[in-house]
Amino acid sequence: MAGHSIPHFQNDGGHSSIEIGVKEFMCVGASVPYDHPHVFLDMGDDNEKVCPYCSTLYRYNPALKATQTEPAGCTFTNQVAA
Repeated sequence: MAGHSIPHFQNDGGHSSIEIGVKEFMCVGASVPYDHPHVFLDMGDDNEKVCPYCSTLYRYNPALKATQTEPAGCTFTNQVAA
């Protein structure tokens, strides 16, 4: 399976807000098995968006790359079953 074309983010740390470098993304909540439905979010002309499932506030930061977050470590990657 190829990687995500749209960045996916998680909030395992329970952060009230996460800065990201994109305006279109997926929120998965926390890591499996504590995730919520993976929801597509689009900030549009705004610079902030709240996930309707986990209430994480995402803030756009143009200084970050697509897979970078502040705080670090909030990028979700699929875990392949062994």
